[in-house]
Amino acid sequence: MSRPDVQIFADADQLARAVAELFIRLAGECVAMREVFSVALSGGSTPLAAYALLAQEGYRERVDWARVHVFWGDERCVPPDHADSNYRKAHATLLSRVPIPEDHIHRIRGELSPAQAAQAYEEELMAFFPTLSSDESRLRAGFDLTLLGLGDDGHTASLFPWTAAVHENVRWTAAQYITHLGLWRVTLTPALLNRSAHIVFIVSGPTKSQVLQRVLYGPFQPDRYPAQAIHPVDGTLTWMVDEAAAALF
Repeated sequence: MSRPDVQIFADADQLARAVAELFIRLAGECVAMREVFSVALSGGSTPLAAYALLAQEGYRERVDWARVHVFWGDERCVPPDHADSNYRKAHATLLSRVPIPEDHIHRIRGELSPAQAAQAYEEELMAFFPTLSSDESRLRAGFDLTLLGLGDDGHTASLFPWTAAVHENVRWTAAQYITHLGLWRVTLTPALLNRSAHIVFIVSGPTKSQVLQRVLYGPFQPDRYPAQAIHPVDGTLTWMVDEAAAALF
């Protein structure tokens, strides 16, 4: 693996501000070039601070929300109003507070059966992204920005250790039963995630220091540490972390 691009910030607040500024900058660049900006949001608690900033005055008006399309990297198989829903958290923190068109919010329908939710999301993604072809004038499939987190066990999105989706290189989505959690999740797979123009991992806190060090600087073991399966085909990969998470570097 090539040496990672790691950006270290003093604390979680500075990290959130940097992520929000990156979102604004990339949104502006993409809208200027192609009149659209597609982003896959991360679940978990760490990105919520950045989402909250983006909804605040001083940030909100710097994004042309009418040109933004929002997706998710994964979702729990729960209804959209469930407390554990990644959609619900992002909607409450950000999406309900900015002028984004409703049909630009592309959620994973966790209220369906896991297999149906995964299939429906893949179909929606394929409809949004043009089919890949030899015609270079067509947009390639892939998000402009993908935000990802890192679990204590090395998982990202819902790519958990020793699960089949870690090595999926054809299907864009997968429904997975996570045995130790006792629940189903739908996740994007490396087949689509690795086509992103920009992938950013957001990692905060001392509990992530050991796994972060192993993912970044340990041997390549994506079955054990699925975050290692994320490496863009033709894009950038950045780790934005706070000092607490980077304590073992």
